[in-house]
Amino acid sequence: MNNAITEALAKPYSGKRTSLRVLAVTLGLGVCASQSQAQEPMPSITLTTTTESYDPIRYEAAFIIAERWEELGLDVTVAPTEFSTALERLYDQQDFDATILGWTGRTDRLDPQFFLSTLDSRQSNPGGNNPGGYDNPEFNALFDQQSQAFDPDERQQLVMEMQELYKPDAPLIVLFYRDEVVAYNHDTFEGFEPMAGEGLYSEWGPMEAEPVGERGTLRIGGPQEPDNLNPLASTSVWGWKWMRLYYDRLVRLSADVEPLPWAAESVEQVGDTTIAVTLREGMTFHDGEPVTAEDVAFTWNYYLDQDYSYFNSYLAALENAEVVDERTVHFNLKEPSASFASISLSQIPILPEHIWSEIDDASSLSPVDVPTVGSGPFQFERFDRGEFMAISKFDDHFYADDIAVDGVEFIIYADMEGVYTGLQTGEIDVTAWRMEPGQISLAESQDHLTVVNVPDFGYYHLTFNLRRPPFDDRAVRRALTMATDRERMVNVLLDGRGEVGNSVIAPVNNYWHEAFIEQFEFDMDAARAELEDAGYSWDEQGRLVR
Repeated sequence: MNNAITEALAKPYSGKRTSLRVLAVTLGLGVCASQSQAQEPMPSITLTTTTESYDPIRYEAAFIIAERWEELGLDVTVAPTEFSTALERLYDQQDFDATILGWTGRTDRLDPQFFLSTLDSRQSNPGGNNPGGYDNPEFNALFDQQSQAFDPDERQQLVMEMQELYKPDAPLIVLFYRDEVVAYNHDTFEGFEPMAGEGLYSEWGPMEAEPVGERGTLRIGGPQEPDNLNPLASTSVWGWKWMRLYYDRLVRLSADVEPLPWAAESVEQVGDTTIAVTLREGMTFHDGEPVTAEDVAFTWNYYLDQDYSYFNSYLAALENAEVVDERTVHFNLKEPSASFASISLSQIPILPEHIWSEIDDASSLSPVDVPTVGSGPFQFERFDRGEFMAISKFDDHFYADDIAVDGVEFIIYADMEGVYTGLQTGEIDVTAWRMEPGQISLAESQDHLTVVNVPDFGYYHLTFNLRRPPFDDRAVRRALTMATDRERMVNVLLDGRGEVGNSVIAPVNNYWHEAFIEQFEFDMDAARAELEDAGYSWDEQGRLVR
């Protein structure tokens, strides 16, 4: 943990909940014993966060939150949890009270479709992107309308309405948008073009990097590893950051979010609900088999049949994929989709039918049985869990002549201290994850390092499980949001390198962001008033009761 952060926080949350409740009584929040005897205290809350070594920011944020929620009269236990376990409990098992995690700002997410889908009740099944279970039929209806609105101004207005609609319900707390501050060793590689939200570790990074010395293998380092490498089971961006280097998509998005034909030679809209895709000629999978329209149609229909929740928002408009000839596929949609050709076609990896057609239930594959054959610019070599990953350039790929590196290695560290040490010593060339505030000034003083700072449109969030009390009560969620000191997190934990959160669409995404929604500024008095208006009170020990 960075010393500056530790000192600044001065360990404000001691876990002495009794003293906080006594303080609440002293402030005049208690009620007489005769009133409280007939009332029940709120259930205890387990606040899940990542471990301190994995992410000290999220770890310390949990204690900042718990301190104020305790002051409000709740019993809170902070539960630091290994990252992949936290993901599984949140998304797959939905076994949590409140969890602090984050959404990465990948380029495709500059389109509002994805982040809005995280509040769509049709994404609330296990594995889906709405693990909190927010259910608002009006929001769902607006989501469908904006999905089908081809006119940008009309769609913009609908997206603004959606933000105005969900925010008063407080289904989650957008804690902050954190700047992406990363670094690379310019003595070993150059040519990197940072991407908003992704920094230097994007799908274009390895294709743009140019060796300065003799070594042609780019080494990336980070504390994250894929939850798995199953393209029909991974729910982590860290799985997809790796897989999208060795799987092709029909479209790739540029750093400016321009849809570029990739495996597709052309993409044409031939009707309101039909998209025609013509494949490039001469493409092959890494095992030498040709890539055909049959593989493309199979892939999309396979994803529909498997009901892989992580991609449901991209597949929602699709009725089926139909082979027209050896190189042409028609995507038949249920209704017009404003983002299908530009965003959905950029997300689904092309799978080899001759391999995956033999797999009935892809979600049940053990790690050793997951196929890793794609057709992308790199091919899979190795994954040693918790330690190391490697891919090599696929020389038969149509883009191979434009790639200067001969391969990529990813070194997995226990924490960001290890990553930064690896960058200093030359063990790695570039960081995959943002540096901690205390490391940034050190990196800036190193002659061989270049520090890059880009804004993020992803966000750290605290998600409530709306299926459980007390989070099934809108008033409680609103009060807890008011009792969350996000400004302190930005100023102390991030050293000012970020912005207080207020919407699932970040301010940097200016065209789609609604700035005039309810802000829920930190205000303990307002939080108490919200609870009192909803019929809550406090017993003589300062516990919240109803």
